[in-house]
Parts: sequence; structure tokens; C-alpha cells
Amino acid sequence: MINFQDKVNFIWSIAELLRGPYKKEQYGDVILPMAVLRRFDCVLAATKDEVLEKYEALKKSGLQNMDPVLNRISKQGFNNT
Repeated sequence: MINFQDKVNFIWSIAELLRGPYKKEQYGDVILPMAVLRRFDCVLAATKDEVLEKYEALKKSGLQNMDPVLNRISKQGFNNT
């Protein structure tokens, strides 16, 4: 199991990769949104295949507002297609 310090170190190692394109004071503008997106991805991981399968079926049916159906499958107030 990864502890908190390992996670912090991992995030800052990514910051080192960003050193070229971004100034040090801009790291937070990139790291925080990426960490949030990763967390969303982890929350949705268990239902991703089912959501994608249903999304393709609903897309073929022409349903305009798919979010309520897909959110029910993801068991969250959001989904990722």
C-alpha cells in the first residue's frame, strides 16, 4: 500500500518533468487538476466498461440526455465516456 509521503513524492516527481514547459509557480495549476482527474478516474474505474458499453448503445438509439442513465450505472453524480 502506498503511503501519503509516497504519493506526495510521486506528484512532485511529475512536477520535475514539467520543469521545462512550466515555471515553478505554475506547477500547482497543472498538478492539482491532474490529481483531481486521476481521482475521478479511480472512482469510476469499477463501472467504466459497463458505462462505455451502455453509452454506445444509447448513442445508437439517439437518446439526447444520457447522463441520468450513465450516472445510475456509475453510481455517481457523474460519468466518463
